[in-house]
Amino acid sequence: MGAVVLYKSMSLDGFVAGPDIGAEHPMGKGGMRLHEWMFTDQPDPRDKEVLATMSASVGAVVVGKRTFDVGLPHWQDTPYPAPTFVLTHQTRDELVMKSASFTFVTDSIEAALKAAQDAAGDKDVIVMGAQTGRQFLRGGLLDELLINLVPVVLGSGSRLLEDLGHIELTRTQVIASDAVTHLRFRVVK
Repeated sequence: MGAVVLYKSMSLDGFVAGPDIGAEHPMGKGGMRLHEWMFTDQPDPRDKEVLATMSASVGAVVVGKRTFDVGLPHWQDTPYPAPTFVLTHQTRDELVMKSASFTFVTDSIEAALKAAQDAAGDKDVIVMGAQTGRQFLRGGLLDELLINLVPVVLGSGSRLLEDLGHIELTRTQVIASDAVTHLRFRVVK
């Protein structure tokens, strides 16, 4: 079984999205700056390697409903070519896409995780979304945290590491480019 990993790009002041998240600004106002390092025409080889390693490890994804709602119009598919499980309170039929499908889970985060782990096999389960990430951290369900620290101060928006209480992390990797510093942590359980 793979790890349960939360990948997040984050500003220096701890925001993973800017303010006013919605259809017009899926990452909030100014939040796309956090992802520019991924979509540049000439990516740094170090960043390119981090992305390749991350993509190769994905076996399934768990996202929150808001991430699904604002992301789908832009992705036009699952966020990775892997089964994706959406945490929601609304029952909905499976949504089959080009690369994989979205399955809507109304039971609990544990049920979504179990379904994702079953689908992922030996690969990792990736967790997406600030609120969903906080739920997994709070519930002790996360194995690793990869923070892509971007040299920008957003000033406001959505924070990942807010109202969590005490959580111990062990740093396992640091890769720095001019655009971003990739910090990988193991969650101490």
